[in-house]
Amino acid sequence: MPFDDGARNACMGLLGRRELLCAGSLGFLGLNLAEMFQAQAADKDRAGGRAAASPVKSCILLYQSGGPSQLDTWDMKPDAPREVRGEFQPIASSVPGLRVCEHLPRLARAAQRLAIVRSVHHRMRDHNAAAVETLCGHTPLEGDIIFSDGPNSYPCFGSVLNFLMPRQELVPLHVALPQVVSRGGTLPGQGPGFLGAAYSPFQLSRDPSAADFAVPELTLPSGMTLATLEHRRSLLRLIDQQVQIAETQTAHKSKDTFRERAFDLLRSDAVRQSFDIAKEDAATRERFGWHKHGQSLLLARRLVEAGVRFVTVNSIGDPELGGGDDWDTHYQNFRILKNDLLPKTDQAFSALIEDLEDRGLLDSTLIIWIGEFGRTPTVTKAEGGGRDHWPDCFSVVLAGGGVKGGAVYGSSDKRAAYPDSDPVSCGDLAATLFWRSAWSRPAAA
Repeated sequence: MPFDDGARNACMGLLGRRELLCAGSLGFLGLNLAEMFQAQAADKDRAGGRAAASPVKSCILLYQSGGPSQLDTWDMKPDAPREVRGEFQPIASSVPGLRVCEHLPRLARAAQRLAIVRSVHHRMRDHNAAAVETLCGHTPLEGDIIFSDGPNSYPCFGSVLNFLMPRQELVPLHVALPQVVSRGGTLPGQGPGFLGAAYSPFQLSRDPSAADFAVPELTLPSGMTLATLEHRRSLLRLIDQQVQIAETQTAHKSKDTFRERAFDLLRSDAVRQSFDIAKEDAATRERFGWHKHGQSLLLARRLVEAGVRFVTVNSIGDPELGGGDDWDTHYQNFRILKNDLLPKTDQAFSALIEDLEDRGLLDSTLIIWIGEFGRTPTVTKAEGGGRDHWPDCFSVVLAGGGVKGGAVYGSSDKRAAYPDSDPVSCGDLAATLFWRSAWSRPAAA
């Protein structure tokens, strides 16, 4: 949808390049991590000498593994031929003129809190390389053929935060859940890359919707008390001071970082409480949905509330529905989206927005909904109708964190195949995250 009609743009909340620049460039969308993650306190307020609180403190990245179809979610083309538009119909949203997929009714009602970017693109056609593009903001050095992270791989956003910010006492900076995304091996782009293992996320590997959900890493061994733990910590520090072998100093530094992090987590009652999702009332859990994705988003809210700065939630579908176990819908595209992925997304994403708003956390928490690419404009003749990989144009959704709701930035052509106006690269999104970032410098005194 081109931006040549000022009146229509104003009505729909569409943002043209000129308006965006006038509003402060990409920082207008609320992805300004200079103000999102200002070092611990913040800059001193010149007038009153008080610490000015950062308007945005946390980020929840909802990674839609496999690549959602832009045509069947946020950028529908109802006037295109059937082989392009597919089986779904658009519905009106709470924003006049803005329509989304019929299987996203809750999010349609919450559209005034969403900013949809419809012109994101890159060149990586394989999942692995595309994941690096979207989760790290860089084109992988190996190009489109990459099998796993190596020592020179780019770090994910949460690991960069972990590296640039002072370590938080007792609370991890970056948590990833509910599992690592794997495609015959760990999908690249989820880890610390060249920053080193010390900046890895605190990674969960259990289903928060399970009745016996627990985090073993936060459980003290049988018979050990916190006092015993502190005594053991002191002894280990004394022993480590005796290590003088130069060639092992780097390894021990990494080991020390892990050890300190483990001690912090074990002795933090606040952290243990935040992971105890069973403390949520039944009505809240029901609102998010009694499935892995819904409870993962609820857990993400609890973590943000406890002070975690960056939470990555990996979205995984139900393999029993066929055609893959995520958004990689080469087969049965419409059946899988209708029966599994879209209803779960609609329920959990909308509940997350509402819950954060009810608790006064939405303005201080940025939500990013993103996959590694989109899907082909033409429905294939595969079983049940499929869509293949398509990085040339796809949609990203933002909410909270100062984002101007009810807005659409960029547009695609008539088939949602290529950007038609205001193209956005993954590097642009990354630059937005780090725009005048305070991560890389100390707060002003």
